Amino acid sequence: MNTTKQPSLMLVDGMALLFRAYYATATSGYIRRTKAGVPTNAIYGFLRYLWDAIDTFQPTHVACCWDMAAKTFRSDQFAAYKGNRPEAPEDLIPQFSLIREVTDCLGIPNLGVEGFEADDCIGTLACRFGSDMNVMILSGDHDLLQLVDERTSVIIMKKGHGNYLVYTPETLYQEKGLSPRQVIDVKGLMGDTSDNYPGVRGIGEKTAMKLIQEYETIEGILANMDSLTKSVRGKIEADLEMLHLSRSLAAIHCEVPVDCDLDLCLLEIDDERVLSKLEELEMKSLSHLMGVALVP
Repeated sequence: MNTTKQPSLMLVDGMALLFRAYYATATSGYIRRTKAGVPTNAIYGFLRYLWDAIDTFQPTHVACCWDMAAKTFRSDQFAAYKGNRPEAPEDLIPQFSLIREVTDCLGIPNLGVEGFEADDCIGTLACRFGSDMNVMILSGDHDLLQLVDERTSVIIMKKGHGNYLVYTPETLYQEKGLSPRQVIDVKGLMGDTSDNYPGVRGIGEKTAMKLIQEYETIEGILANMDSLTKSVRGKIEADLEMLHLSRSLAAIHCEVPVDCDLDLCLLEIDDERVLSKLEELEMKSLSHLMGVALVP
């Protein structure tokens, strides 16, 4: 990896990649396994996704952020937060710890803090290092669009390998007509079925976007309640407390006590160490994709 180029940091949303990789193959009914029966389909797919992104965007530094546990400060604020999530598939569970061993072998730090989500760690690190270098966030999660700024882009993985949509402040405004901060207010209004918080009941994405585009913020909407239709005004008045709570739940916390030494994020591959792990997991075929030299 050529480190003389302009330094840049890629922050990887680990769970987003791992779940995407798992379901990309599991839906077909095929689960890749080692001869001993250990499932590895998510790990195999994760590495393919990760390395394609590294080849495409050429970061000098990489770190991977993980959710640590189901309970976070958000579940303290709202007990039902993410309460609708099903249990992880049985074949995926052993791959949670294995993938961290693999990223560790790549020299990529695994980061996470109890009580916070990976998004919060990503937001904190983007704020911390964004003044010194360009930051790229790799995920499939549109919640992270609130972190976009002049030095931080969000790379959304689309369907299929090598298919990305890169969000900057300009592309976010062109596509959605929103600033990064307004992403939070839209989520406050419409809620999030995936994270299981309701927002204002009866207000969907289309109405939420229209309101924020017109009044700019939730405060702007509340200051102009007389201008709203009777129906929309009634819905907001009935769910005012939940509106504020939902906005709070939607906001990524950017002051997490996450320990990250930037020097340890420098992407330098130890071919022998990586090859040994790939052989152990019976996926040596990936060595060519990853540019790992076969050790004689």
